Amino acid sequence: MVRILATGTFDILHPGHLLYLGEAKALGDELYVIVARDSMIKHKPKPVIPERQRLAMVQGLRMVDRALLGSDEDIFEPLREIKPDIIVLGKNQFFREEKLERQLKEHGIGAKVVRVQEFMKCELCSSAAIIKRVLEREKGKL
Repeated sequence: MVRILATGTFDILHPGHLLYLGEAKALGDELYVIVARDSMIKHKPKPVIPERQRLAMVQGLRMVDRALLGSDEDIFEPLREIKPDIIVLGKNQFFREEKLERQLKEHGIGAKVVRVQEFMKCELCSSAAIIKRVLEREKGKL
């Protein structure tokens, strides 16, 4: 049984998320998804959607076998519990594969790191694009 792990913020679910998680699931038998905690998101604006609601949305996706919130303190904590065989990164996630593999080994986690090479190309295939569209529409109503 090959255990796959995917991670992300999943602020506003869109087709790009479905592509990423579908590609991840295709690499193994079980797909675990860690939804980032609000407190741990430092590389981009804080999510619009609360973390528990983001978790509920990801849990509802048919390709996801188990979804959980990440740690508030140590990103490697849930990985030690899950024991993934493969960690799948999305095309635009900020992790560098070599650095992450090195950090995983330092934490006693022997997972292989794979980056999804597909990227959904559509006008609203990012949470930021969706938020921008909503703001533009609201601005037009004033």
